[in-house]
Amino acid sequence: MTIHWCGTGLSAIPGLRRLIQNGRNVVVWNRTIEKAQDAVGDLNSDIRAFDMDALASALAPGDIAVSMLPGDLHVPVAKLCLEKGAHFVSSSYISPEMRALDEAFKDAGLSCVNEIGLDPGIDHLMAHWLVADYRASAGYDADNTLSFISYCGGVPKIANPFRYKFSWSPLGVLTALRSPSRSIKNGKPYDVARPWDAISSYDAPLQTTESFEVYPNRDSIPFMEDYAFDPDWNVDLFVRGTLRLNGWTEAWKDVFAEVETLQGSEGDARLKEMSDQFWRDNAYDEGEPDRVIMCVALKAEKDGTHVYHKTYVMDAWGDVRGTAMARLVSTPVSLAIDMIVDGQAKAGVTAATSDLATIDDWMGHVRELAQHVAVVDHLG
Repeated sequence: MTIHWCGTGLSAIPGLRRLIQNGRNVVVWNRTIEKAQDAVGDLNSDIRAFDMDALASALAPGDIAVSMLPGDLHVPVAKLCLEKGAHFVSSSYISPEMRALDEAFKDAGLSCVNEIGLDPGIDHLMAHWLVADYRASAGYDADNTLSFISYCGGVPKIANPFRYKFSWSPLGVLTALRSPSRSIKNGKPYDVARPWDAISSYDAPLQTTESFEVYPNRDSIPFMEDYAFDPDWNVDLFVRGTLRLNGWTEAWKDVFAEVETLQGSEGDARLKEMSDQFWRDNAYDEGEPDRVIMCVALKAEKDGTHVYHKTYVMDAWGDVRGTAMARLVSTPVSLAIDMIVDGQAKAGVTAATSDLATIDDWMGHVRELAQHVAVVDHLG
């Protein structure tokens, strides 16, 4: 079995190096061979120039293709895996086009594992653990009122005036600012056209309590089913969102105002200009530490009294091992690959595992990657 790891960007390297160091048979693909050689050339000499035709020629039945490529290439690589009888892994969200391949992967007995990076990925593991823990708790009652939050953010460990720094092209962050979100608030769907319309404050129960700005992103509602929420549960709040340093809203107010006005091809061109400027002005310096904070919480109330309330928290920052973001995105990807190699992955299109034994194992790795991981029992 050969692992074809495609893409050696900034978030890919620690997991890739882990696989090679653990003796896995890995072919490294990247559009620029020199960049891949700089990243893993000391460990692996089989580095090839990526293109779809070359990958198609190399893929064999039973192999695994890993896409750490731009998002528009995930589905084409997954379809290529189906043609060649290979498995597929990506850290990205499952798009409708990827979801449509589920039956084909199941029929072929092949795994297509997605959403196994940081966010999405580690957040899913925490959510599955909390829901299972709540179901097994003395406070569980199907009539309880539930509140669920999942916030994650990559921020500079040393705050800058812009209250944010970029690990890779800012275009993705800017594009997300133009995207609507949907969550549950006060027991009803809560639709927001732009993130800045729903910014609130959140006190994160880290080693010391810290306050951050947070806002919902994407469509949170389908994840209630993914996290095994019973359809009959009384859910007052359910939100998956983004976490930012306090002061971010004020620092970015002019960005919000301009993004609001951008339309069509001219707007896209201006967004690219803004991205290039932000990359010049607010990229991480060599060796500058980043920071990743994740808080996933589940609270249950009965007759106005809290009967369950726990928060799974993680706080990580860049150190001699490199950036926290790279460790926490790519290492879970490598764990999913191990799961497939070991024959433990389900066939079909799936997200991060909900198997509790696997979650405990993988969160053990996360504890080694982050400086602080804990489950906070607010009633305890």
